[in-house]
Amino acid sequence: MNSPDLVKAIRSRLSASADPVRGRSAQAYMKSEMPSLGVRVPDVRALVKACAREFPPGAPDELRSAALELWRSAVAREERYAAIDLTGLKMVRGDPEMLGVFEEMIRTGAWWDLVDGVAPRICELLFARPDIIKPVLLRWSTDNTMWVRRAAITSQLSAKSNTDTELLSAVIIPNAADPEFFIRKAIGWALREYSKTDPGWVRTFATECALSPLSRREALRLMPKA
Repeated sequence: MNSPDLVKAIRSRLSASADPVRGRSAQAYMKSEMPSLGVRVPDVRALVKACAREFPPGAPDELRSAALELWRSAVAREERYAAIDLTGLKMVRGDPEMLGVFEEMIRTGAWWDLVDGVAPRICELLFARPDIIKPVLLRWSTDNTMWVRRAAITSQLSAKSNTDTELLSAVIIPNAADPEFFIRKAIGWALREYSKTDPGWVRTFATECALSPLSRREALRLMPKA
């Protein structure tokens, strides 16, 4: 199996690319107890792709194992970024078996950079198996964990014209009155992104739904005044 070699290679190359000064600044910015190596996100992504070419996972289960090993035993934030990047490899893209991995990352990551990093993967799952993923997102939208609710709200950020507006409204409405900043911001973000595709739908929704001022302002930010 290439999984242990893949994990070892990623960790080694992340460590070799560390910038301690930038790492301290990044840790402070993220308000994180977990140290940062100071490796830029695009560099993490490129490094993961290079390591995966050198030590390619032989099967989806092997890739999942590598991603979870990196995630669970991470001692630096970039190792968790790398774990998320591994889940974007073609072998498991859109694979509903990844749902449990993503849910673990959301629940244990519990901060905006990690949760939002998983959002494009959830969108890919939704495109591939809406019959499985849509009911899950509806459940997530009322979960006790705020970050799980945020993931449901941001799950269609990259959907554009393929956005399921019924689902979008269904995951926003139970959270519209939530006072939590990260939920209100997520609602505005999701609506603002879709406004690039269908501004009329977003304007109507923002008018009819009792959104917070923050969510409404963010939702309508790209639109001309009516």
